[in-house]
Amino acid sequence: IFWFSIKMANIENRKFIALDISGKNYLSWVLDVKLHLSAKKLRHTIDKDNAASNEERATALIFLRHHIDDGLKYEYLTVENPLELWKNLNDRFEHLKAVVLPKALNDWSQLRFQDFKTVSEYNSTLFKIVS
Repeated sequence: IFWFSIKMANIENRKFIALDISGKNYLSWVLDVKLHLSAKKLRHTIDKDNAASNEERATALIFLRHHIDDGLKYEYLTVENPLELWKNLNDRFEHLKAVVLPKALNDWSQLRFQDFKTVSEYNSTLFKIVS
């Protein structure tokens, strides 16, 4: 019960869904991270050749680590720079664009309104493909 309580508290404190260890949500996660870091005036911490202070780097690293799967956290445990963590995750998951885009294009070409019982179901599928 204690572990479950910690897990639930961790989920509730997140600003968005953590990056899954499989990377299946990587593309949306990248957008969420960039938006949140921009809002916190920390976006520059993941840009190449940045002049971020140690405090800014620490804050950004805490934010990034809080929004990745525990397995990824342990794998990149020794990474102490948000830019390095950002690059490592990008190297690991960037290839997914080559997989996701063709699938989305195929799903789009196969989408037919008459295949759905309700407009809501159609819209839901449509928005999943678009995202």
